[in-house]
Amino acid sequence: MAAPDWRLAVDIGGTFTDVVLLDAASGRVVVDKTLTTPAAPLEGVRTGVRQLLAKAGVAPADIVAPIVHATTLITNALIEGKVGRAGLVTTAGFGDTLLIRDEHRYDMYDLQIEFPEPPVPRERIVEIDERTSAKGEVEAAPSREQLDRIAAELSSLGVESVGVTLINSYANPANERAVADHLRSALGVPVCVSSEVSPQIREYPRMITTACNASTMPVIGPYLEELTRWLKSEGFGGSVLMMLSNGGVVSVEDAARTPIRLVESGPAAGALAGSWFARRMGEQRLMCFDMGGTTAKSCLIVDGEPELTNTFEVARIYRFKKGSGFPVSVPSVDLVEIGAGGGSQAWVDDLGLLKVGPESTGAVPGPACYGRGGTKPAVTDTDLVLGMLDASFFLGGDMPLDLGAAESAIGGVASSLGLAVGETAAGVHELVNQNMAASSRMHAVELGADLRGVTLLAFGGAGPVHACGVAEMLESPRVIFPVNASVLSAFGTLVSPVRIDLARSMVRPIDGIDESERDRLLDELRAEGRRVLASAGVSSSEVRFRYGVDSRYVGQGNEITVWLGEGDRWPASADVVRKVFEEEYRRVYGLTIPDMGIEVVTWRLSAFAPARDVNPQTTFGSGAASPHATRPVRFVRGSDAVPTPVYRRQEMGVGQVVDGPVIVEERETTCVIRPGWTVTVAPDGSLIAERSAR
Repeated sequence: MAAPDWRLAVDIGGTFTDVVLLDAASGRVVVDKTLTTPAAPLEGVRTGVRQLLAKAGVAPADIVAPIVHATTLITNALIEGKVGRAGLVTTAGFGDTLLIRDEHRYDMYDLQIEFPEPPVPRERIVEIDERTSAKGEVEAAPSREQLDRIAAELSSLGVESVGVTLINSYANPANERAVADHLRSALGVPVCVSSEVSPQIREYPRMITTACNASTMPVIGPYLEELTRWLKSEGFGGSVLMMLSNGGVVSVEDAARTPIRLVESGPAAGALAGSWFARRMGEQRLMCFDMGGTTAKSCLIVDGEPELTNTFEVARIYRFKKGSGFPVSVPSVDLVEIGAGGGSQAWVDDLGLLKVGPESTGAVPGPACYGRGGTKPAVTDTDLVLGMLDASFFLGGDMPLDLGAAESAIGGVASSLGLAVGETAAGVHELVNQNMAASSRMHAVELGADLRGVTLLAFGGAGPVHACGVAEMLESPRVIFPVNASVLSAFGTLVSPVRIDLARSMVRPIDGIDESERDRLLDELRAEGRRVLASAGVSSSEVRFRYGVDSRYVGQGNEITVWLGEGDRWPASADVVRKVFEEEYRRVYGLTIPDMGIEVVTWRLSAFAPARDVNPQTTFGSGAASPHATRPVRFVRGSDAVPTPVYRRQEMGVGQVVDGPVIVEERETTCVIRPGWTVTVAPDGSLIAERSAR
């Protein structure tokens, strides 16, 4: 029998911290959940990891493979404004860029239009006399006197980190590097430069990305240092890899240097898990539906891969209004995220209408039923009142829920609406399902996709409770509930490749590209890709490269990204670039523009190594299990509760078929199969729910 090969994954969510332990040799999987500790994230990680190791009977020294970690720390810091005290250095005359933004109004007719406050306020932005031309020529280098002046000014402001964004530095980073080197020496604080964080044209996106990066360096750096020290003191043998927004993982050193790349770390892990399942189950199209304690995420998987986007908007004032947040230029899995989780609060607006979210009770104090001092009604409270959850079996009984507290909290909203508690709870459940279905449709429309008929993959702690209801609204006939659905995002980190996506702007017509100039740029990107992957433990022989460009017709103001192939050298001729660009342009816009020149704006390179192969095994029951219990569950607003059989998932055997309504419970989540659905246990242990034809 092969020696165990234990692999550990951690995912810090807004409400729960999930941990997964996998023996790659035998396929054994052990999972656990614990409440997140927002004020001190490592406390929740310690608790979860120690509980998990005790459950598995594994010692820290037995884990020698890299520990993979996803987190919402960066996203939450930017959304809540709880960032470090960062300063920003920019070229003289550009100090107001973060306030001017890109002059785009996401709502033309809103006279009180709002934008999030920049992560670096104007009083901590200093200007320096220097200049680099758009061609990369240094026209004025910063003097020693100027460098000493800005260092003294930033020191007097008490900054904890500094970002440097100089005009046209994407074309030549020499001035930025000179400023950064001086400030590191003079101030002794972390310093980042836009030519490394986001070396692309357009001043505002480049500056806001650098500002977000600088302001979160004091957030993630101390946490990663503390985590690394604790793991070493406990005797863990593996290093730590951090999950990025693009679905790859890198070393903690690179994560601390560019934390903005972690902004969608946790959701990206869920999308990678969805990709793994889509390929494993032969699903051509799969909609990942990830509902946790704080948010719900939707991501469409096509041909086994999620869509990627090169710009992600974070900290929106209005979640559904593009342009109301920070457009950070980092590669990210293309998904939609809304404030609809188990902790999302139900409330009544000034017009007397029922609303759910986006505010969340989070882990502290949590929904009222947690018994931790929360008094505001949350989605978990309503699911408990409806009978979908068992108060005595939440987290397998380790965290019993308070039904009376849930009813009392919902009673306040019910009183405002003039409804009974049960009817109000059913309304909240239906409304949050509508919100999630609407966000999924919006995501699909932006991708040009039709969700009708697509299979849903339901995961997250609350996802399996709501998935069939959301599927009905999306006209989806099939829902997959994978094994260990509640911690699937953490599992996703274990099947993620080591990967970094790099980009650099160099505007050139495709018919007039100097190949030696192009190859010098790509050599630099390949070298950086090899460095990042080497720091994550990947040998040079395993590194693969994929190439792409952001292109447009000459004179246009926006580009589209096309991918052109893999290899150690540039893979495409000008004719191939033109052909691929026009095919993608026609797909997006329905036409092409004949006799118009095409230019490359930004060159892209993805450096990656194949993901580790895993084959998790699950223990199932034998034969057809009998219901563990029966309890009344209310599925539809305006209807009575119906007696519903309750099964324990580990007792159900492969091939067992049960008609809904039915509840299937496991320690970390509950699968709610609504009336009109039939559920089957698949060979891998997944529950496959299919809606009866009507």
